[in-house]
Formats: sequence, structure tokens, C-alpha cells
Amino acid sequence: MTRQSSALTIATPLRIEQLAVRSGARGVDVVHTGIGERRSRRAIARIAGSGPLAIMGVAGGLAAEVRPGDLVVATEVRLADATVVATCPSAPILAGALRRLGLTAHLGPIVTVASPSLSPADRQRLAEAGAIAVDMESAWLAAAAREGRPLAVVRAITDTTDAPLVHPGILVRGPKALAAVRAAAPAVAGWAQAAADRQVVLASPRSFCAGVERAIDIVRLALERYGAPVYVRRQIVHNAHVVAELEQAGAIFVKELDEVPVGARAILAAHGVAPAVRSQAVERQLSVIDATCPLVAKVHQEVRRYAAADHTVVMIGHADHEEVEGSAGEAPDRIRIVGSESEAATVAVDDPARVAFVMQTTLAVDEAERIADVLRGRFPDMRAPRQDDICYATSNRQQAVREIAGDCDLLLVVGSTNSSNSLRLVEVAERAGSSSYLIDDAADIEPQWLTGVGTVGVTAGASAPPRLVEDVVAALAGLGRTTRREHRSIEEDLRFTLPKEVS
Repeated sequence: MTRQSSALTIATPLRIEQLAVRSGARGVDVVHTGIGERRSRRAIARIAGSGPLAIMGVAGGLAAEVRPGDLVVATEVRLADATVVATCPSAPILAGALRRLGLTAHLGPIVTVASPSLSPADRQRLAEAGAIAVDMESAWLAAAAREGRPLAVVRAITDTTDAPLVHPGILVRGPKALAAVRAAAPAVAGWAQAAADRQVVLASPRSFCAGVERAIDIVRLALERYGAPVYVRRQIVHNAHVVAELEQAGAIFVKELDEVPVGARAILAAHGVAPAVRSQAVERQLSVIDATCPLVAKVHQEVRRYAAADHTVVMIGHADHEEVEGSAGEAPDRIRIVGSESEAATVAVDDPARVAFVMQTTLAVDEAERIADVLRGRFPDMRAPRQDDICYATSNRQQAVREIAGDCDLLLVVGSTNSSNSLRLVEVAERAGSSSYLIDDAADIEPQWLTGVGTVGVTAGASAPPRLVEDVVAALAGLGRTTRREHRSIEEDLRFTLPKEVS
């Protein structure tokens, strides 16, 4: 049973900030606290309580990307000597809500200083320490949020190094910042409504599987051994965070191999490729490293074997998925792709007595079996794979979700929108009776999903990094006291060997 936190309090140092917030979030307790350390400390008694506390107002920008009128949502509040006074774990959830309102919101540390008169050298020093904005009150006011009280700090930027506070331009930048504060107020109110004590249930196994770990390791090891750049055809795995990290390390992702310079080094992604792609690599004299998941490679072998035996091969899968494109390329004249029971009921084959089927490895097990049953009813002599095509990781993660879904008011699946196995986890949870959403990271969590929710299940697709799950749990914990429980369905210990080019 969830215990909802009591009412939101918003602290604003300036009267004009108080007016802006009140006009943006009517009915909320907005307290004018005054400027600087002394007034902020005196105001703590007036903003004390157990309900969510938000500190809102204007600030100076430190990071180059932070511009006048932008919002900064603090991940932590520091003093000028880098002492961390308070952390704001739920900041990504609030920042996401602000961005969905069309506002520009940055995440990062805010530092509190004694004077608004900072030299460019002071600003640079604070920026080099990682802070992205500076104010005169947040560190002192944050003292009212001890003992697990949900805390948010949202500041709108009025000045930066190249747009100083004492300058005629402040007459434009000031109102612009206050307008951003006003526009942010409804999102802050929504964040507060999500604040509650709750339980988080983690499905296990979750996150990376052996094939994904192998593919990522191949790119990293190739960069270490051969140096940047290393070219990768398509996304190495379907996760935006993984791709971004590898790009920072020196990997260059391309759609097709004709974008790779002749003679360069190229990696084929985990989803597999058609023979035509391999032929193109030879034509361009590329040094190829194959990161195809061994379980996907098994499906390719099955397609070749059935086609060589003059069978029509029915592939159960999604026609627009890279894995299916690669498998179908092994025998384009012999293969038929079906993605639903209705398609299975009407698919045409050359000889009903000579039919075989294979599956995309990342399908929902129950749905794929229903499609296969339709095919078996039509083609009693249909040949099947010697072993299940749906990979162990997909099956295990779906089973873990089924086991916890009934106990959860909400289930969050961490994974990118182009990740088939992640999308299937959402579908499995919903069929098991739990409201479920796919999120790329904590910033995708919409506060209204959490209102009245006492138990949240969390899992992640096989291509999602484990750290993203921890970020989600931390963000939820920033909304109130959280009890964490691990539900273990099955242990995984499978590992795949690396190709000789990087081993």
C-alpha cells in the first residue's frame, strides 16, 4: 500500500519568483525565503515538513551549453568548496517532464555561493568542477529536506559568462527566465504528486545477455587493438545509450557499408546480415569483424539448410527488423515472413508437404507459439528447428516479468524503442495484467504514471545497460522511501567466445 507524501512546498528567494510560481501552479504553498545564506537559514522553519520540497528561482549559468532562459534541474547541490549538501535523485524524472512541456532543461550540479559577483575565472573554476549553474540559496534551503524528504531544485538562467548579470541585456533575459520559472511550475507540481513511499520489485534476469555483451566487447576491443575509427554497420545492439557511449570511444555507425572507406575496418552488428552484405564487404576490401549473435547465426544456418532441402521457409517475425532482414537474405526466394496469426492462416507456400519454420530470436514466446500452432494446423508435416529459435535471454526475461507482473501496480521496461525484445516485455507484462511502459532511461518516466502506485516492477531488455536500471531505481527512491526487492527467476551463466580478430 502506497503512503502518499503530504503537500508540496515551493521555496522562492525573490518575491518576483514567488509571483511567477504562483501564477504557474495555483493552490501550491509558495514561500518567499529571501536572498542569501542568512535569510535562507532563517526561512528553514517556514518550509519544514515531510512533503515534497522544491526550490525554484533564477540562477547564473556555468556550463557552455546552458543559455539564458534555459532551466537547470539539480542532480545535487554543492557549496563553492565542492562539498555536496544535498542530492536530488528524482531530478531525471522532473527534467523529462519539463522537456515534454517543450522547455529546455539541463541536468547537473548547482553550486551555492555567497555573492552574485563572480569573475569569469571563478565561473570557469566551478564549471571545471562539474557544476552547471550557480545561485545563492539552494544549499542552505536544502537543509529542510533531510531524512528522505523528496527534494527538487529548478533554476532558470538569467546570466552566463558571455551574458553578464550587470548588463542592459538583463532587461530581456530576466523576464525570459521568470517566464521559464512560471512555465516549469506545473511540472514541479506533477512531480510532487508522484512522491510516495513505495516498493520496487526487480525482475531477474534483466539487462545484457551474452550476445549483447559479446557484441559490445567486440567494438571496444577493436578500438583498443586497432584504434579509432572503427566502422559499425547499423547499431551494434538496439540501445541508444550503448551506441552513444561507443561513438564517444571512436566507433562510427553507418547505415550501409558503402559509407565505409575502401579498405577500412568494419564490424557487423549483433542482429546478423544477409550474404549480399558480406559480398559488399569483400568488394570494398573491408577488414570485417563479425559480431553476429551465435543464436542469430543458428537461425541463418537453419534457413540455409531448409532452403537447400527445397522447403519453403516460413519465418515468424517482424519483417522490418534487422534480424529478419538478415535471415531472409539467406534464401530470399524460399522464405515467407509472417508476423501474426492471421498472416500465418493465409501465407502461400510452394508445396504444403515441404514447409519448415524458423523464428526471430526476440519474439514474445506465447505469441510466437500461437502463430506456430496456426502453421502446424495448416501444414502437419512442417519441419521445426531442432532447438527453440527464441533465445534463452528473451525467454528468461519474459518469464521473470510474468512472475512479478501480478504483484505490481506498474511495470517499467528499460530499453530503446527499436529493441524488439524490450517491446515484447511490455506486451508480456500487459497480458499478465500489469500496466507497463517502455522507457529509454529514468527521464522517460512520467510522474502521472506513479500517482497512487505502491509497487513498481522494473526490468530491462537484453540490450539495455544494467546501470540504467540502477538509475531508474535511484530516481524512484528520490520520490520517497523505497523498499527494494529482487525477484530471481533463473540464473544465467552463458558466455560466447570472441572472434579471433579481437581475442
